[in-house]
Amino acid sequence: MNKFLKLIYLILTLNISCVEKKSSEKEISKIEFVKPSKTDTLKFTSIRSIFQDSKGNYWFGSHQEGVCLFNGKSFIYFTIENGLSNNQVLSIQEDDNGFIWFGTQNGVSSFDGNKIINHSQSIITEFQHKWEKTEKDLWFNAGTKEGVYRYDGQKLNYLAFPNPKVINPNNVYSVTSLSKGKNNMLWISTYGGVFGYNGSDFTIINDETLGLNIGIEPLHIRSILEDSKGRLWIGNNGIGVLLKEGDTIFNFSEKNNLIHPSSSRRGDKSLPGTLEHVFTIEEDEEGNIWFGDRDTGAWKYDGESMTNYTIVNKLSTPMIWLIYKDNNNNLLFGMADGGVYKFNGKSFDKAF
Repeated sequence: MNKFLKLIYLILTLNISCVEKKSSEKEISKIEFVKPSKTDTLKFTSIRSIFQDSKGNYWFGSHQEGVCLFNGKSFIYFTIENGLSNNQVLSIQEDDNGFIWFGTQNGVSSFDGNKIINHSQSIITEFQHKWEKTEKDLWFNAGTKEGVYRYDGQKLNYLAFPNPKVINPNNVYSVTSLSKGKNNMLWISTYGGVFGYNGSDFTIINDETLGLNIGIEPLHIRSILEDSKGRLWIGNNGIGVLLKEGDTIFNFSEKNNLIHPSSSRRGDKSLPGTLEHVFTIEEDEEGNIWFGDRDTGAWKYDGESMTNYTIVNKLSTPMIWLIYKDNNNNLLFGMADGGVYKFNGKSFDKAF
C-alpha cells in the first residue's frame, strides 16, 4: 500500500471511530439524563419498598413501575429509562455520602442526586469475592442468584452462599429479606432457608435443621427480623411464623392457633383469622412485633396476645408487601393494592 492510500485509510478509520464514539456517548447520555416524570400524588399500583432518607425525603419502590421520590412537594419517578437496573425495586438504602441505592430484581443501582447509575452485573459477577463484613456495608439481594451483593463503600461485591444443601428441589436460595441483628449478625432469608453471618461464621436454618416434613410443610421464607430482644422471627408463605429464641425454634403461628386445621400449609389462600403467609415483619418503638399477611391483613403481637387489623375494607387485596418504620417511628404499610397507610395507634390513615 503506497503512502497516499495509507493516508486515506487512516482518515476513514479515524472518522468511523469518531462516529461510533459520538453515537455511544449519545446513547449513554440518553439513558442517564432522561427527564423523570412528576405527579401530585403517588401513582404506583403496588408498593414493594419504602425508605426515608437523611434529608426526610421518602422513596417508594414498586413491584414493576420503578422507584418514586417524594420531596415534600411532588412525586418524581425513575424507571429503567433513567438508568434503573429493573423496574421491580425490592430494597432502598442510603450510604455515608448520601447516595441512594436500589436493590432491584435484576441488579443494583445508585442515585447521586443528579442521575441514576446502573452497576453492571456482568462486571460484578466475573469472579467470586471473599465473604467479609463491616458496619458500613450495604447488602442487596442478587436476583435469582444464590448469594448477595455487598457494597463496601468502594465497590459492589458478589458473594455466593457456602454450598447450601439442596433438601427441597422446589426451593432455591435466592434472597427474600435481610435483617441486621445483635452480636454483629446479619440474617439473610432465602426461599429455602436462612443464613446468619457474623463476619467469620455461618448459621444455617433449613428444612433439615427444623425437622420439617418436606412433603407437607416445606419452607418458603419471605421475611425475617431480629428484634430488640434478640429473638429471630421468620415469616413463611404457607406455614406462618417461626420464632427462634436462643437455641430453640418453634412454629409461632401454630402455637397460637393461627394455622387453620384444613390448611394445606402451602400457597393456597388462607381463611380469616389465620397467620400463614407472612411477607413482612417489623418492630415498633414500644417493642410490639407486627406481621403483614398476604390474605388476612396486619397482626400485632404485644408479648402476650395477637390483634388482627384490617387496613382498609375497600382495598382490592389485603396483601401487605412491607411494614416500614420511618425516622419518626411511624409504621408505614406498603400495600399490594398500591397505597401507603400509617398506623395512628388505633386504625390506619392513608399516608401516600
